[in-house]
Amino acid sequence: MELLDLMKYRRSIRKYQDRQIDRKDLQKIIEAGIYAPNAGGGQRTIICGICNKELCGKIGRMNIDQFDRTKLAGFYVSKEQPSNIDDPSIKSGFYGAPAVCVIFSPRNFLYSIPDAFCCAENMVLEATELGLSSCIVARGEETFDNETGASLLKEWGIPENYIARCFVLLGYCDGIYPKPKPRKNYRYKIIE
Repeated sequence: MELLDLMKYRRSIRKYQDRQIDRKDLQKIIEAGIYAPNAGGGQRTIICGICNKELCGKIGRMNIDQFDRTKLAGFYVSKEQPSNIDDPSIKSGFYGAPAVCVIFSPRNFLYSIPDAFCCAENMVLEATELGLSSCIVARGEETFDNETGASLLKEWGIPENYIARCFVLLGYCDGIYPKPKPRKNYRYKIIE
């Protein structure tokens, strides 16, 4: 599939089969992340791949515990793949994904967030190329801002000046893969 077609095909998946992804696929997805564009070529992001479903579930619950609905710009995402925006009864920010990558970057670096999300975008595109489903989830900062989170980061050897910026959920889509939503016409302009 050509790159633009792959980008048009990829969807954020929030319903996953109870089936773990292959370790080699996880390594390829992480490799795609470490080759993402990054400010000044500094290669500051750190990716922690988790393929323990119970641990993913625990961190997913920590992620949703910090979800502040008052900061939402909209209130509807998808009928086929509902998010916790659509359904407040969802109790995990990771939607049952069997594998999750946490993307960390320096806490006080100006380009920390853009670097992390460039990394995440590369990763979800590689996942799609491999036939896997994915979703980028934010709220990394809040997820580990507690005693349990701090303990996990210490256990994983994450430097103290680093902060989780986002997550890449990975797995196999449970159900029919969603079709694309129509694009809104006003989203771009070309100035000559």
